[in-house]
Amino acid sequence: MAHRWKNDLSPADATPPWAYLSRRALMLGAAGAGLAGLARPLAAATDDALKPNDWDEITSYNNYYEFGTNKGDPAKNAHMLTTSPWSVRIDGLVDRPGNYDFADIMSEMTIEERIYRLRCVEAWSMVVPWNGFELADLLAMAGVQDGARYVAFETVLRPQEMPGVRFPVLDWPYVEGLRLDEALHPLTIMATGLYGKPIPNQNGAPLRLVVPWKYGFKSIKSVVRITLTDTQPPTSWNKAGPREYGFYSNVNPNVDHPRWSQATERRIGGGLFAGREPTQMFNGYGDQVAALYDGMDLAENF
Repeated sequence: MAHRWKNDLSPADATPPWAYLSRRALMLGAAGAGLAGLARPLAAATDDALKPNDWDEITSYNNYYEFGTNKGDPAKNAHMLTTSPWSVRIDGLVDRPGNYDFADIMSEMTIEERIYRLRCVEAWSMVVPWNGFELADLLAMAGVQDGARYVAFETVLRPQEMPGVRFPVLDWPYVEGLRLDEALHPLTIMATGLYGKPIPNQNGAPLRLVVPWKYGFKSIKSVVRITLTDTQPPTSWNKAGPREYGFYSNVNPNVDHPRWSQATERRIGGGLFAGREPTQMFNGYGDQVAALYDGMDLAENF
């Protein structure tokens, strides 16, 4: 299919793999406290201001609360997650509801390399080379009905494999949602890999959503269910803190989080003492997605 997305980033802009996977370690220090269709690995940028971490450091810090809230917990516990076999339940307002085997999905999809900015609600950012396919192509397999207006997503919930769900940090399972036009936009992908390797368990294996103009928590990990609906679905962080995390969660430097500014960001891989950069509206993708929100008050619909 023809793709309308435009990329202004190159491999040289990519956050180094070690910096991506160790981002939580870097944030902590600053505070003072399968993959298919990939033809080649992507060369990553280097940054002499940061010393590469060893493998243990790279994989020891992650924010996947189902495996625990301490930063070392996901790396310690995520190996318990069984990612093969894997299937995704697609239901609701679709013509062909059912359980779609991951291998069957991958056999039908065109895997592409997408180099995207990632902006976290915590005011750090990076550039990530993802590998995956457009969500629109997966939804087409199921056949979206005319009455559908929203797409709901759900993360796998396996208490026997996920020790973090013993604690009510969030209302499990983790859920997210998009408006249908957002879900069908060519920028919206289901990622199966990054940096030329399959996504590690603690980063959302084997299949995660990536919506580059929204804050990172919208990009739900380890997806097992997708539901087409005519009503706006609940989302986990909005349920936990509706004043802090809206349904849309578009990157917007003009709307601060109640506890910190969103006007600037710190690029992971730029050094612990690097200066902050101005945050771009829609994370720099406004020329492609701003029209989705014509006429909306983006301060009210945050």
